[in-house]
Amino acid sequence: MLCEFRARLVEGGATERVLNLMLRHLTAAGLLKAGGRQRTDATHVLAAVRRTSRLELVGESVRAALEELARQDPDFLAPLIQPGWDKRYGHRVEIAKVPGGAAGVTALAETFGEDGRLLLTALWQPSASPGLRRLRQIEILRQVFTHHFYWDAAGALRWRDGHRLPPASLRFDSPYDTDAHYCVKNGLEWSGYRAHLTECCDAERPEVVVHATAAIAPVQDGTLLEEIHTDLAAVRLLPAEHLVDAAYPTPARIVHARKAHGVTLTGPIPTASGRTAPPDPAFAKAAFSADWDTRRLTCPAGHKSLPWKPLTLNQRPYLQASFPTATCRACPQRSRCTRTVDQPRSVTLQPTRELHEIQLGNWADQHTQAWKDRYAARAGVEALNSQAVRALGLRRTRYRGLPKTRLHTQLTAAACNLVRVADWIHTPTRTQRRTARFHALCLTLGLT
Repeated sequence: MLCEFRARLVEGGATERVLNLMLRHLTAAGLLKAGGRQRTDATHVLAAVRRTSRLELVGESVRAALEELARQDPDFLAPLIQPGWDKRYGHRVEIAKVPGGAAGVTALAETFGEDGRLLLTALWQPSASPGLRRLRQIEILRQVFTHHFYWDAAGALRWRDGHRLPPASLRFDSPYDTDAHYCVKNGLEWSGYRAHLTECCDAERPEVVVHATAAIAPVQDGTLLEEIHTDLAAVRLLPAEHLVDAAYPTPARIVHARKAHGVTLTGPIPTASGRTAPPDPAFAKAAFSADWDTRRLTCPAGHKSLPWKPLTLNQRPYLQASFPTATCRACPQRSRCTRTVDQPRSVTLQPTRELHEIQLGNWADQHTQAWKDRYAARAGVEALNSQAVRALGLRRTRYRGLPKTRLHTQLTAAACNLVRVADWIHTPTRTQRRTARFHALCLTLGLT
């Protein structure tokens, strides 16, 4: 059966075999080759489970555990059942509005907590069968309680405040898919995964998907770069240039891609913005000259910083150079340099000279027309995302769990290739992409 075939692919760690087999045939047919240019982008994938609130998650986790115990050992469960449990857990837990506001939510959550505590305490008694503790929904219930409750000084089980929760990458949103995590990106909220698709974009060949994978939603896009390059190297399809958006490149990743794989990683590196940016762009980081021998910076006004010191941000190493407080306060250019009222200007640098120079070089290149023209090809990957989502159903995974969602992504990529290669064989010239009429008018008038 097809479902058993999919299960064997997942269990055997062979989810990529279908796509890789297709890529080998395309290479042999001359429709695909290593080198050239490729582009990557990510899109959100919704989990195949209902998105729940924290309150519903806890209640449904208790219900799922009771269901599994009722199926596995009803004799053990029967003496534990309390009055009101059938009303609370006899059907799917759906909570629209709780009377009493925040206090009512906390009270109901701690009611769920006491019910779960009673159940877990009984399971960890010496008289209970150890096999019951290893049941999937029992372990999930234990994890849910660890994420959402704590013991206070008096030994009572308490509902965690939202600011005291573990990060989204650790806690899950459903007891039926523990790989589905909550995420927010550019104002978009979802629970599920991210799919990363890589396609070649050489003019003389069809735009074939050469790599597809999925990760849990909170995993940042750039952390997938090494996996993508390693997998492409394994099938001998590494690009010469890899076009990505701002979520992927950092100076360290640019260096690693070049040294480890011989790939030129092309994409914008974000600059400081908002409150961290200086009032005047003339006093941005690029305007400060670095002396790596004396470990000091010189600002545009000619003042020298104190020797820079190591700094750790988001578990990554950096260097921080601060200027003398008295010098900064007396500087006539202060209003152009920093937004702080009385603190001195400080500048955060990359940990090595090589990375620092790559960052500055990329910032300078990003504003040149030659770089913009070369990078413009990356925008075409949006058509791949649209095809995968609109025509082939990538937006919502058909399966539960990350391994099967990766398989779903791989099979969707293979389906994209079938359509694209068939179109290429039928019409081996690239279709001109539609241009908006207003944009075409601006091009005609030279107003772009």
